[in-house]
Amino acid sequence: MSTFDLSGKTAIVTGGASGIGKAISQLFAAHGARVHIVDLDPTAANSLAAEIAAGGNTATAQVCDVSSLTEVEKLVQSIGVIDILVNNAGIAQIGTLESTSTVDFQRIFDVNVKGYFHCMQACLPGMKAQKRGVILNMASIAAMVGLSSRFGYSMSKGAVLSMTYSVAKDYLDHNIRCNVISPARIHTPFVDAYVAKNYPGKEAEMMETLSRAQPIGRMGEPEEVAALALYLCSDEAGFVTGTNYPLDGGTINLSV
Repeated sequence: MSTFDLSGKTAIVTGGASGIGKAISQLFAAHGARVHIVDLDPTAANSLAAEIAAGGNTATAQVCDVSSLTEVEKLVQSIGVIDILVNNAGIAQIGTLESTSTVDFQRIFDVNVKGYFHCMQACLPGMKAQKRGVILNMASIAAMVGLSSRFGYSMSKGAVLSMTYSVAKDYLDHNIRCNVISPARIHTPFVDAYVAKNYPGKEAEMMETLSRAQPIGRMGEPEEVAALALYLCSDEAGFVTGTNYPLDGGTINLSV
């Protein structure tokens, strides 16, 4: 058996068709998992599933709004028992306490907090029945440090961190592990789109500024997050639960 082998395991990756989720879907499938790519974009999800299948691995595209408990429950029932749940689907929100509207606050809570809650709650009965399971939540360094104009986003990721600790504690006796990764800025299509929209003509300058914000001098790559996710969801991490893993290029401890 190879290291980090996921053969025979069924994994759900929410937000699995782009950015970090895409990298996780690809890597998990390459290591033998049957991956369900859960995303709101059917075109992207189907394209990625076809790409993975063309490489000889197994992936299925699933369209689901994680903020809807009904949709999540229907999805999980259609799949059956899930061995690995990666809660990755999320949205960003820029604003301070004063500039965050009630609508903005509710939307980010519905997706980033309730979405994780729905998926964990739906997958839990099957994991308990088979007496094993792995849940991996994606948070952010925003859960631990103050970031300017990220009030709603920070709230949501702080909730993800706390939920992770609670689930890890409550289901120790059921052999269900629950951990969280807290990345700093990762170079995803979202970052490219944000820079292009807000800094037209100054994209290169802004990308350099965003890169220097991490002490290591660059943004992280989705594949680096995926590599840590693979470890945490594999049997090699069987002694790891209730743990937060900052993946931040030194941002938390080395920033001046």
